[in-house]
Amino acid sequence: MEAMTFPRYSPDDIVNYLRSHVLGGAEARNLVKSDVFGNPKPEVLHMIYMRILQKVYGIRLEHFYMMPVNVDIMYPQIFEGFLPVCNLYIHMERLLPVCRINDFHIADVLNPKTKRTARFLSGILNFVNFRELRREVYLDLQLNYKLAMEKHQQLETANQEAAVKLEKLNTIPVEHQEEVRQLTDNIRELQQLLRQDCHRKQTALQEAISQKKSDIAERTRKLNELKVTMAALKEEQEQLKSKIVESPEELKNYKELMKETVKKLKKSKQEVIEKYESYRDLVEALPSCQLEVQLYQKKMERQGANVERLASVLSEVRNLEDQLESAQIELEKVKTDEMSLKRLVTAKQKKLSTAEIRIKKKREDVEQYKYCDRIQEKRGAVYDKVTAIQKEIQQTRFKIQQLNENAEKEEVKAKEIYLNLKAGLEKRHDSLIKMAKSYAASREDKIAELKKGLLKVQSPGSSS
Repeated sequence: MEAMTFPRYSPDDIVNYLRSHVLGGAEARNLVKSDVFGNPKPEVLHMIYMRILQKVYGIRLEHFYMMPVNVDIMYPQIFEGFLPVCNLYIHMERLLPVCRINDFHIADVLNPKTKRTARFLSGILNFVNFRELRREVYLDLQLNYKLAMEKHQQLETANQEAAVKLEKLNTIPVEHQEEVRQLTDNIRELQQLLRQDCHRKQTALQEAISQKKSDIAERTRKLNELKVTMAALKEEQEQLKSKIVESPEELKNYKELMKETVKKLKKSKQEVIEKYESYRDLVEALPSCQLEVQLYQKKMERQGANVERLASVLSEVRNLEDQLESAQIELEKVKTDEMSLKRLVTAKQKKLSTAEIRIKKKREDVEQYKYCDRIQEKRGAVYDKVTAIQKEIQQTRFKIQQLNENAEKEEVKAKEIYLNLKAGLEKRHDSLIKMAKSYAASREDKIAELKKGLLKVQSPGSSS
């Protein structure tokens, strides 16, 4: 029982709760902590248990002193002192399993212990608090259920009245039937004319839009071709740049060589004079270098021509973009024309609406049908709430049935205990009868012995 499902209250909390909620009047004022804890008094605990049973099960005080009528008891005087304790134990044994306490014995009533009584009272207080909360919730549910049933009845009556009104409204009077037919024929004719007019204007708009789309597609095709040529020219330009510009590794090697030559020139000027002839040979090989330079110049001129071509292509692209913008502007104009046509259509639809207003004047009461639909929706919501409440009521009934079953089991246990007690008392009664008989027999034996003694005493006196 260490892993309990209820909290253990402190002694002060238990005493305060008993004073404020269980006991009343002089009992609450005279209750002291030492009466329940420390060295508990059985009579005080019996009083507390009785008050709790009165609060939970509604057991009156005289029920604890009542003798069972359906059982034959030979000596009821023997039960008078033990009867309240026995009835109290039977009722407490029925209550405490509901409070999650399953180890209650009759010794806890006759000779209570401090720790066990504290645990029992904690479980009972926890159950009483839970019972009060559930009782409030149940009363709220009951009140809500009554209100919902009243609303349900009101809505049913309103629904019936609305159904009667709808039947009256749906029947068109004979005098207005001809006028309604004429109005419906006029509306159909106007709708056909509007559809034909809209169809003609939509076909014209679609043809103009398709023509504009074909022009835009042709211009985009030309623009894509120019973009392809521009990409090819850029690739040629990058290839020429890669040929002209030297790699960074070659530049580094060249710089290192130049540094080495400078160092050599500083070391000795004489070596320069000796290598004059080799430099002269290099001067003779200079025309071939000039030819390579001329080739590079021609390549640069080609690149410049390519750049000019690229600029011309870009200008053409810009012209095409301007043409695209003008085409988009024309499209927007077409859209504005379409919007104006839609406005005309809406104006004609307004005329139609004016024609429909005449019919609506005849059928203004039909709007109440929508109101009936709303009432029906509210009725459905109320019905859902009622079904939910009914489910909760069924659950509570199931719980009550379980509690009744548990109560029946407890009654069976109480009957078994009563039968055991009755058997014990009968054995005690038999033992008392035997003791009385043995006492009477021993008494008669003693009287006989005393008589014999007296006779013996009298016999010598008479002889003398």
